Amino acid sequence: MPAKPNRQLETFANPAPRRDYRIHMEIPEFTCLCPKTGQPDFATLVLDYVPDKLCVELKSLKLYIWSFRNEGAFHEAVANRMLDDLVGATRPRFMRLTARFYVRGGIFTTVVAEHAKPGWKPRPGPDLAMLPASASPDS
Repeated sequence: MPAKPNRQLETFANPAPRRDYRIHMEIPEFTCLCPKTGQPDFATLVLDYVPDKLCVELKSLKLYIWSFRNEGAFHEAVANRMLDDLVGATRPRFMRLTARFYVRGGIFTTVVAEHAKPGWKPRPGPDLAMLPASASPDS
């Protein structure tokens, strides 16, 4: 039986829980519907996170993303809802979801939503792109 869209996010144990490391995913085929016009909105999602005890399982993530295909949602709402659901499932040290929506009415929209576990601080290193917006290398 073919897979169907599903909002259930599955996880697995982080194989290296003592180390901060970044998981980077690019999801180029996200679609939802404009709640005003009913027309499809297309986006590339970029998910970056530093896992704590759990990682998100990829097939469940694919089915979760697919579940938005026929749902009306403003860009800001859907990006924040996805971040909340992913954080709820995995409880990461840090997570950033960037939703780059394709042009609609001559306007590109990018929504960036972040979560940081209370007390977590990024370790110094070359990957400054993973720093939460509240931290900077100069502070």
